Amino acid sequence: MPASRGRSGRALARALVVSALLLAVVAALVGLAFAGSSARVAEGVTIAGVDVGGLTRGEAIELLEARADEVARTPIVFAAGEGRYPITAATLGVEADWSAALDTALAETSGFGPVRGYQRLQKRFFGTEIAPPVNAYTAALEYKLGQIATATDRPHVEAKLVRRGLSIVVLPGQVGQTLEREAAADTLVRALARLDRGRQVALPLSLDPVEVTASDLAPAARKARLALSAPVRLEYEGTRWKLPRWRIADLLSLPSGTATDIAIAGPGADAWFARLRKTVERPPVDAGFRTSDGVIAIVPAKPGLQVDVPVTAESLLAAATSPTGRSATLVVTTSEPRRSTEDVQAMGIERRLSTYTTANAGTYNRITNLRRGTELLNGALVPPGGTFSLNERVGERTLERGFLPAPVIIGDEYEEDVGGGVSQVATTLFNAAWEAGVKIVERNPHSLFISRYQLGRDATVNYPDLDLRFLNDTPKWILVSSSWNDGGITVALYGGGSERRVESGEATVRITDPPRIRRTSDPTLQRGTEAVDEEGSDGRVTSVTRTVYDDAGNVLSDETWSTTYRGEYRIIRVGTKPVPKPAPENPKPDPDPKTETTPAEPVIPSFEELPEAAAPPKPRP
Repeated sequence: MPASRGRSGRALARALVVSALLLAVVAALVGLAFAGSSARVAEGVTIAGVDVGGLTRGEAIELLEARADEVARTPIVFAAGEGRYPITAATLGVEADWSAALDTALAETSGFGPVRGYQRLQKRFFGTEIAPPVNAYTAALEYKLGQIATATDRPHVEAKLVRRGLSIVVLPGQVGQTLEREAAADTLVRALARLDRGRQVALPLSLDPVEVTASDLAPAARKARLALSAPVRLEYEGTRWKLPRWRIADLLSLPSGTATDIAIAGPGADAWFARLRKTVERPPVDAGFRTSDGVIAIVPAKPGLQVDVPVTAESLLAAATSPTGRSATLVVTTSEPRRSTEDVQAMGIERRLSTYTTANAGTYNRITNLRRGTELLNGALVPPGGTFSLNERVGERTLERGFLPAPVIIGDEYEEDVGGGVSQVATTLFNAAWEAGVKIVERNPHSLFISRYQLGRDATVNYPDLDLRFLNDTPKWILVSSSWNDGGITVALYGGGSERRVESGEATVRITDPPRIRRTSDPTLQRGTEAVDEEGSDGRVTSVTRTVYDDAGNVLSDETWSTTYRGEYRIIRVGTKPVPKPAPENPKPDPDPKTETTPAEPVIPSFEELPEAAAPPKPRP
């Protein structure tokens, strides 16, 4: 029994081996039967939608290129949202690499013998689509995508509240859409690379959803309707303002964007609060000084009143969205001045240090500039150790700031410029600083001598390069007080600390040059005559001393100020009009035709009477 089982098992094994060998042989024979030629594309292979099965490489390329030329200008319709866009491969410069596609097709059935047969059998039964590598003209592709995106892209619209009269309406949101440009570019190029036509291709779009829906705005809509349902009263210290429904509508800001609540805000509220502030608010008043006849007094500071707009707006909104008790409170706060009374007291300004006056002179425009400069100068405060600058205080002289064109000295000539005359303000301030005994840091004299100013003590300014500056070298603050009246302008300095005494030496003057002469031609004057329009002035040098003493008689400074002035031109007009010809002496009487029997001798004219062409040439100078 065991022996017989062994023999039958071996027989079964041999039968299985034989069967497997037979199957392998059959399979190999089948594979060989369908192996075909490796030089031809397997049946069932398509490239870009064209069947190339059974063709050689050359035949397939020829077929694909011919088909590509045939459809290059046949459009494919692309759909994006509601838009339809016919586009051709030629428009975008789409070109396929047919050679590379065939390399791929042949490589997929390049196995040996039976293996190649089974590869081909698979493609015959199941088919294979091969997409060739594709190139496109990038600029044309981007341009076309931009056109499509412009037509299709639509941002989402949030739901919103709209006021129509005194009614509130909720408008639902709208979903937006956006062309997915990168994916759309790939879809365009791949579709145009295929050689079949007649189908519509959808371009990928992404949705842009709304963030605020109508249901999100329902609470705000209820509040807004309640706010417009009845008037609101605003109260402040016994004063009441009634805000009717239409006024509340102007002040009410409905939610926009991603906001979901109402507020008292926006242009209408800003304008209303601006008018309310003009009625209620009072600006703070800085502490300062009042001067009169050399006496100085402190003007105390005053706090101001300021409407707290954000808090008042919240109070108004709370009242408006309340079904009862529709009354709000106007919230007002105190605004403190920048300079308190204590600050001014600590400055130590107690008395007048000096004063100086110059008289009005010149045109209306010039006097206007004097007064404008004086107004801007008034009230300047200089701390101990600080330097005062007239240009910084008065600022640029422009028409917009109230200055007018008037004569100024530029170089050594009088010309017109905006702000002419401010130098007289500088001269007045310079002399006030001189008499106060403070250190003068910068002073620029006029280039021409001006007799109406104290000898050697004038000053000129020109924004921003020529300035007048003095140093407060006292232990207390200095106040610059300036004023004008019908007679002229006055500048006074007020301060404190120990008193100073100033001694000014008698000024000297020395003539250095006679007037320079400027001649101009005048065709109205005869040759050889002259007329003096302006006498001019001499060039000169002045010198003046200033000695400053403290209250103990000690010399604080001893200085000499020397100034050089150029002379003004002597203007002379020189005649260029020709001299009239003199009448001939003893003219011969005309002959009497009744008695004259002999012909008259010809009269030979003088050189002066000859025609120009006949006259002898005159010597050239």
